[in-house]
Amino acid sequence: MKKVKPGKLVSDIIIWAVVIGFTLSCLLPLLNMIAISFSGSDAVAANEVGLLPKDVNFTAYSKLLNDSQFWKSFLISVERVVLGLLINMFFTVTMAYPLSKSKLRFPAREIYIKFVIFAMLFSGGIIPLFMVVSNLHLTNTIWSLVLPGAVPVFNVILLINFFKGVPDSLDEAARIDGASPIQILVKIYLPVSLPALATVALFSIVNHWNDYFSGLIYMSKSAMYPLQTYIQQLTVDITQITDAEQLKQMSSMNNRTFNAAKIVVSTVPLLVIYPFLQKYFVSGMVIGAVKE
Repeated sequence: MKKVKPGKLVSDIIIWAVVIGFTLSCLLPLLNMIAISFSGSDAVAANEVGLLPKDVNFTAYSKLLNDSQFWKSFLISVERVVLGLLINMFFTVTMAYPLSKSKLRFPAREIYIKFVIFAMLFSGGIIPLFMVVSNLHLTNTIWSLVLPGAVPVFNVILLINFFKGVPDSLDEAARIDGASPIQILVKIYLPVSLPALATVALFSIVNHWNDYFSGLIYMSKSAMYPLQTYIQQLTVDITQITDAEQLKQMSSMNNRTFNAAKIVVSTVPLLVIYPFLQKYFVSGMVIGAVKE
């Protein structure tokens, strides 16, 4: 039996304690939020809810999921994620590929890199952006949600560094065989860059799904709100309820319970997607963040 050195054992214990501490700091608030969403209003108001629900009821979820506008907004968000992901990935890949080449292959590279860095550090502001979107007649359309962020600069820089890690010998061999730059990109760079592509795709999905502010400034019609914008506007107002049975049901719910249910429902799609991309995510972040 191999003997473990005391120093190694202590360091392992400290590492595991730190990891478990960070895990609990992320997991416990989420469990508490789920418990609140299933709890009665009196227990929530008295701060009696911990990791398990108290006075269990499903009123918050029933109100949320039986709302027809909720499902319309959900479909708008799905459409936004799909369109936004396709647009983001196209521009990110086609911009990162030439910028990953040396100055000998792409003499103007340094000029474009400076523009990219400048665009990442500085923004024109919300008002000029709104004026551009408005003058292009894109307000109250899905395009106002996806086109202003068509080129995510951070993702471009991440992919540039990943492409730089692809051996030059593969590029040279393909060019000797007569492959065009597009063929080299599609047949060589993209297949070996799946971790980085999955990483930037996950960033794009999370950004489009979680963004509620764009819906507030670009949509004047609530029927066009994406999901996050719509649920952010929802509140419990029992003064508007006249039906006695419905009033009895709503009395078991308050805004805190309702807000917890909104957070849980809006998080579920991301939790479903993440496991499929998780195996690529860590390696993509590490490789893409390190410049040789």
